[in-house]
Amino acid sequence: MLVAYPSQTVGPFFDFALTANAALGSMAREGARGERLHLEVRVFDGDGQPVPDAMIELWQADAGGKYHHPDDTQATAPDPAFCGFGRLATDNCGACRFETVRPGRVPGLSGALQAPHINVNVFARGVLWHLFTRIYFAGDPANEDDAILALVPADRRDTLLARPDANIPGVWNFDIYLSGERETVFFDV
Repeated sequence: MLVAYPSQTVGPFFDFALTANAALGSMAREGARGERLHLEVRVFDGDGQPVPDAMIELWQADAGGKYHHPDDTQATAPDPAFCGFGRLATDNCGACRFETVRPGRVPGLSGALQAPHINVNVFARGVLWHLFTRIYFAGDPANEDDAILALVPADRRDTLLARPDANIPGVWNFDIYLSGERETVFFDV
């Protein structure tokens, strides 16, 4: 039997040193500005089966459109109650839940404002390199003039949209399909 080693695949080894601390999924502390929300991310393989050992990283601007990063040169100060980064492993159902705020609009390279979005990094078994995608919010009028979203064929944009949960207020759902007919759009960054 052949054995895979960490240099041959990103998973399932990456969860070895992850803590079971759900605090890594809490990006917004008490007093964070903006609309608080819970983002439920689910990861599926090409057959539609949950991926129970994926790792999801999120990074985003705060509600005012400011990243907690030295390269963000906007004059405004970042929200001190918001960290802008989260990392969680998926559970046995392929899901993880982040507590965050709806991000503000940030300027793109041209200076035009981008639609509110969350950047996503996906690590999963069978994937040699991590995958990058974005989460946009269904129904947000700013999606119509987002330069990045406009690069995605219209019939594929829905793979980048989080939708509000029909039964639980304040919860947004986002499904990631690693391959197959419903494959999420991934970006070559």
